[in-house]
Amino acid sequence: MPLNIPNILTWFRIILIPVFIAVYFVPDATLSMSHKHLLGFFIFWLASITDWLDGYLARVLNQSSAFGAFLDPVADKLMVVAALVILLMLGHVNAIIAFIIIGRELTISALREWMAQLGSSKSVAVSAIGKLKTVFQMLAIQFLLFHELLFGIPTHQVGTVLIYLAAILTLWSMIYYLMLAMPKISEKSPKQN
Repeated sequence: MPLNIPNILTWFRIILIPVFIAVYFVPDATLSMSHKHLLGFFIFWLASITDWLDGYLARVLNQSSAFGAFLDPVADKLMVVAALVILLMLGHVNAIIAFIIIGRELTISALREWMAQLGSSKSVAVSAIGKLKTVFQMLAIQFLLFHELLFGIPTHQVGTVLIYLAAILTLWSMIYYLMLAMPKISEKSPKQN
């Protein structure tokens, strides 16, 4: 495992996950719900920034590695799942929406692993729709975590609209990746007599 700046940032993001979760289990007498919202939002926002930064630095510093390519999406998915579980616990997100997003992440991760075994991982490389889905998803989660008025803007309502849009893009991108993979899967499947 190469210890470089991008990988250190990815490990930092993974370390933030239990800290993020712990915030919501601090007694209300110690940390009010309003403060939990703000702190949870800040930790998730920080994780989002390090996600962008580790990828940027890996390219600029020429410090990309196979381990980093594996660990980075794992860290992202763990952070998103942790946030969705917390949002479910708080009643800030619909269970079906959380299931769609988490289910898609598991499905596409399994598909990418399978396609890599078939030697066709490039056929399910990240697409523009996948990137757009990620943008909507990350913004939605941040708005839902903030959950307070921001310059008079009701962040919970904005986050709810964005998370529904993210769920639509999530399904769309999953179908897109599955359609890209189908020719390779069919090609590798045993022929029936």
